[in-house]
Amino acid sequence: MRVLQRLQDCAGLPVPVVTIGNFDGVHVGHRAVLHLACGRVRAQCGTAIVLTFEPHPLRVLAPGVKLKFLSDPEEKLALLEEAGVDVVVRLPFTRDFASQTPEEFMGQVLRDGLGTRELYVGQNFRFGKERSGTIQMLREAGPRLGFTVHAISPVVVDGTPVSSTRIRNLVQSGSMDEAALLLGRPYQLKGTVVRGSRRGGELGFPTANLLPPAGRVLPPDGVYATHLRMDTQMWGAVTYIGMRPTFGTGERIIETYLLEGDHDLYGSEVGIMFHERLRGDQVFESADALARQIAADVDRAREIVRRLSGATARSMLS
Repeated sequence: MRVLQRLQDCAGLPVPVVTIGNFDGVHVGHRAVLHLACGRVRAQCGTAIVLTFEPHPLRVLAPGVKLKFLSDPEEKLALLEEAGVDVVVRLPFTRDFASQTPEEFMGQVLRDGLGTRELYVGQNFRFGKERSGTIQMLREAGPRLGFTVHAISPVVVDGTPVSSTRIRNLVQSGSMDEAALLLGRPYQLKGTVVRGSRRGGELGFPTANLLPPAGRVLPPDGVYATHLRMDTQMWGAVTYIGMRPTFGTGERIIETYLLEGDHDLYGSEVGIMFHERLRGDQVFESADALARQIAADVDRAREIVRRLSGATARSMLS
């Protein structure tokens, strides 16, 4: 998959089939649009193009909004490539870009820049200055500009459309199983294993420690049944997010205890995949009381990971 930063680099791409969006999380709704677009590409020997923007438009248009994301840029690119995308065009989003009229965007970006032949977008897609461009405008201009427009209905789960905002709310509430259903995979946080306080080892549960990745949506403080992934290896685990209030205040950290084996992961890049919240954070009267609770957490996590073993666990490595 190619990643381009300028419209000038898109010249000559065969039969461009374009989708537009931020694709945060690349959830099941995004994948439905990508599946249709990539299917058309295969039928025409064309090019599946995702047009996206950096930074997120809200960072420019509403800088006071503290926006957190479901995926980091590298993870998003990997998920788009997995979905069959050939080219990602990641344009700088500026106030000047945002000031384009819908007609300028359709002519200068879709026709002249990308050479769009087919456009696949969600049915609520808006574009141009003050989001004044509509699907109807695209459909009316398309024949003149040389492309057809396909407005895709949202994927609905439990009576509500799937959206990145909905998934962010689920993750922030600790509803990790529901978030996984809408993402099409467990929610994952990645980072480098760092040195910790070694309290886990003193309690009999040595942990791999991550600092919370900047800019990412975090589950609420508490304990979770998880998997830890490093390259193609994956282990069942129990993960704590919080500030360890039993030992006084401190910085928030992510601590993961592997259910099987003793692996030195210090300095390694790992991913933590969240399956189910076991409990919220608590203050314990003693280290011994905390150790007893961790042992119970480990037993519950083993049961959950056991249910996810076999084909389900293998699919998370694909």
